[in-house]
Amino acid sequence: METRVAVIGIIVEDENAVNALNELLHAYSGYVIGRMGVPYRKKGINIISLAVDAPQDVISALSGKIGRIKGISAKTAYSNVKNSQSKEEER
Repeated sequence: METRVAVIGIIVEDENAVNALNELLHAYSGYVIGRMGVPYRKKGINIISLAVDAPQDVISALSGKIGRIKGISAKTAYSNVKNSQSKEEER
């Protein structure tokens, strides 16, 4: 199966949305390479950068679900690097 590497930029404007976001990210944790969060206290927001390696449709689904959480916005940037995983790597 072909995978893509991408970064999802997430802005959290509503602190009450954090639990829903964390549950969603936990559900997709198998695709997450790394995550960096930066609180911007002056503006009262949190900025999260999420690096993923997943099939295109999985990245699109995750990004769309994140963007539908009230108080959160997300944008995705894709790498041109594509990988093919063997059946053993997928397990």
